[in-house]
Amino acid sequence: MKLALSLSKVTSQDQSDCGGKCLALAAMQSQGIPVPETLCVPTEAYRRFLGANGLDERILIELGRKDFDEMRWEELWDAGLRIRNMFLKSEIPDDLKRPLLEALEARFGQQSVVVRSSAPGEDSDAVSFAGLHDSFVNVSGSQSILKHIRLVWASLWSDAALLYRRDLHLNVAESAMAVAVQALARGDRSGVAFSRSPSDASQAVIESVYGLNQGLVDGSVEPDRWILDRASGEVLQHVAAERDVRLVPGKAGIRLESLPEHLSKQPPLAAEEVAQVFELARRLEALFGRPQDIEWTWGSEGLTVLQSRPVTTTAGTERDAGRRWYLSLRRSFENLQSLRAKIEDELIPSMVKSADALALRPTDLLADEELAAEIEYRREVYDRWVDVYWEEFIPFAHGIRLFGQVYNDALRPDDPYAFMDLLTGTSMASLARNRALEQMAAQIRENRALRNALESGESLIGSEGTTQRFVEDVKDFVERFGDLSCPMTGSGQCAGPPDALIRILLEMAEHPPRHIESEHRDSAALEQEYLSQFAPDEKDRAVELLDLARASYRLRDDDNIFLGRIEAQLMVAVEEGRRRLSERGTEGVVDLSDKQVVLGLRCPDFVPTVSRDEQTAEGVTVRARQAVGQPAGPGVANGPARVIISHTDLAAFRHGEVLICDAVDPNMTFVVPLAAAVVERRGGMLIHGAIIAREYGLPCVTGVPAATELIRTGDSVTVDGYLGVVTIVERAKPPDLSHD
Repeated sequence: MKLALSLSKVTSQDQSDCGGKCLALAAMQSQGIPVPETLCVPTEAYRRFLGANGLDERILIELGRKDFDEMRWEELWDAGLRIRNMFLKSEIPDDLKRPLLEALEARFGQQSVVVRSSAPGEDSDAVSFAGLHDSFVNVSGSQSILKHIRLVWASLWSDAALLYRRDLHLNVAESAMAVAVQALARGDRSGVAFSRSPSDASQAVIESVYGLNQGLVDGSVEPDRWILDRASGEVLQHVAAERDVRLVPGKAGIRLESLPEHLSKQPPLAAEEVAQVFELARRLEALFGRPQDIEWTWGSEGLTVLQSRPVTTTAGTERDAGRRWYLSLRRSFENLQSLRAKIEDELIPSMVKSADALALRPTDLLADEELAAEIEYRREVYDRWVDVYWEEFIPFAHGIRLFGQVYNDALRPDDPYAFMDLLTGTSMASLARNRALEQMAAQIRENRALRNALESGESLIGSEGTTQRFVEDVKDFVERFGDLSCPMTGSGQCAGPPDALIRILLEMAEHPPRHIESEHRDSAALEQEYLSQFAPDEKDRAVELLDLARASYRLRDDDNIFLGRIEAQLMVAVEEGRRRLSERGTEGVVDLSDKQVVLGLRCPDFVPTVSRDEQTAEGVTVRARQAVGQPAGPGVANGPARVIISHTDLAAFRHGEVLICDAVDPNMTFVVPLAAAVVERRGGMLIHGAIIAREYGLPCVTGVPAATELIRTGDSVTVDGYLGVVTIVERAKPPDLSHD
């Protein structure tokens, strides 16, 4: 089969070779419907590229690290990132490159093109991969087009595409990618049309923006929307947009520009043009035999169809909703910039204000009914901020991912996570807490009398000199961060031992301080290497993207700290309620939820019903000696395991132990400077444990199934952060339960 086909050579028999997109374009062209000049690069080229570089096996290895159905979204992103880097580092063999370059040069020369995916199964009657694979707009020159074809091939393995295939039970191992290379249609107005609305079968929908269609697709430009009666074409409703920007071709790629004032006052389509788009949609529905989702543009040559695919709907299951939420995290640079301004200028100051306001409301002076109402109020405040966290803060984390992709595309590093070295060293709240801990540990290290007093449990009240300074530093630390006995920042004296802070400080003082490795990297040289890859007119945006990624990275830590302060104020009120119930003689108050505490405060005869899990892990035999997860922090280390099940286990952590847990949250990171390595059940390079481990230069493996069950405290383990492998070298001896 040829490695490049014109649309006139693509037939209905070529679905598996050319994909749904090219097939639809060929069908439209054959019926005289205007489409851009297009060259199809069939799946044969993709398969030959994989075979020449041995990528088939390497991809399967990446996806075989863990049961594919059990991989979390973060782990899919990590896998997709590593696979994408394989494509970037693999060369197109000469016997494939030569004919492709010749075909591209002959067809397009220096003409600007759009490089789009056209995977078999994509845009079919059953499924739609709309927006999941990459497209690149305004690419020119055969060498550059070839580079972007490789990136489209790589997007077959993006986290979004993997998630979609997994949820639809598609065979990932048999996936392949064809590519459509289209001449760039320079429309001044663009949009989409649904010949049948996905949400109402009696209606059709048309959306339109000024400029290129990519602005509508990626969400950076708000569209005007028309709702039409599907039978008559009558406009039932027009929802006008705030028209302020448009997406236009730049020297390379695309850019946002302000919309001229005269255009901002009128919709992109006149009434007769809305009717023309609707008639086109109906015509394509008749051609393909089912309702169509169409992308189009309108320029000097009239109305041109960019692509057409069947309208597909989902069953609306919880999993569908979860996937749609995850896909909504893929934000454009402009969207992330706006989100950052909202978070930094509005949300975080408001969150701090909420925590401070709650701290000023004393709970010990309230009557029982007033305390119950206060607990309910604080729960309402906390839940409201949790919603903000998921709706605003979590999407902003995509700034790290966007930067990582741009960095890897530009530098093609051996380590797909090398971009993280430009983000580490950013000011973070949990690192500030750890610095404060080290400063107090240094005082103990240098003051033998202070150490002896702390070890013997002597009171330091009334002390003078350096000891008094230590007392003041501890008091200041507890006011800012809590006493480390609680599972959230800013609280103290929870279920854990009251001397948790002192025990951690004494352990830190026994060993030389662990420096934050990221602070000793030559960040200026790393930044210069990154910026050197961009042309002068691209450098400003590259700088802005790096700054955005650093803000996103910082918030991955700080948002939990801020949220923890509000949760801490909820727990202050709950603990006061538990104390009062305990004084009444109520048993098991430590296990009561805030709702049960409220009920107890209001009902004198309250009897709690606390469910307890009486099962233990004793007697369970786990034979596996090695577990595979996701490599998240480079390096290899060995040490005794310390399995953390609850926050109260942290006070027993010792220097040189390997931290084994379900997930490291920002309120646990004070033990990381003591650790030799970090292992987590949850997966992902951007979860908090991986971020903090990388700050300290510690090996880290995430996404290890049943990590806290497979490994026991005291087991000697080796953590390989390069390969993502955890090996149990020697099992800890079980306790001697024999009786004399």
